[in-house]
Amino acid sequence: MPDKPVLIMGSAPNVTACAAWPRSRFSAIVAINNAWQVRPDWTHHIAPDDFPRERAPQALQAGQMRVTSSAYVPANNRYGGILYAGGTMAFTAGYWALAALKPSAMLFVGCDMIYPQDKRTHFYGTGTADPLRDDISLRNLEAKSARLMLHAAAQGCACLRADTPESRLVFPTATPEAFETEAVLPDAEAFQSVKAEEEKLAYHVPSGRYWDSKTPFSPQKLDTIDDLWLAALAA
Repeated sequence: MPDKPVLIMGSAPNVTACAAWPRSRFSAIVAINNAWQVRPDWTHHIAPDDFPRERAPQALQAGQMRVTSSAYVPANNRYGGILYAGGTMAFTAGYWALAALKPSAMLFVGCDMIYPQDKRTHFYGTGTADPLRDDISLRNLEAKSARLMLHAAAQGCACLRADTPESRLVFPTATPEAFETEAVLPDAEAFQSVKAEEEKLAYHVPSGRYWDSKTPFSPQKLDTIDDLWLAALAA
């Protein structure tokens, strides 16, 4: 397990603050969607299959790679699947990094999922507020972040976020000078109990394309699971 954290960059305006952070502080830098423009030394670019090709990096440098659905869907499935994990690229990137990079910590910057009406929503101007779309997997972003945090902690990885006034992420904050926060292990009984409830509900879509499934997924049952994750975090 790498001693240095993985930096995961989203597209909120505050992501530009990490452009000056020393590369030596990180074992890898994961850029979501347009965030590869923030700094040239990213190591992984992750984006959905419908991400416009002209907005993706056109050439890869040594040490860089693209992460597509062929890699991140199986990674998400390893942790229960996207309906439980939450269908945002921030959470997708987190679970993929857990599976593929096995970090000791993940620091999320520009992934707060706050979209004010009267301010810039993205570092490049105004973009699509992906987590605000009407989607069954996005009903409680705080609960989804609690779930990621507990799954990460269970394998010894701390989830951290850059210090911002508002965030939908429930992670502790960290500064570039202090990334030493250790993962606090979840209450084992509460953690396993929620996982068992997910298994009982069996909302598994191996392809990740839950919108194409004929299964009648219940928002209310997923809300119950989300509430359990928040309670497990409190435990």
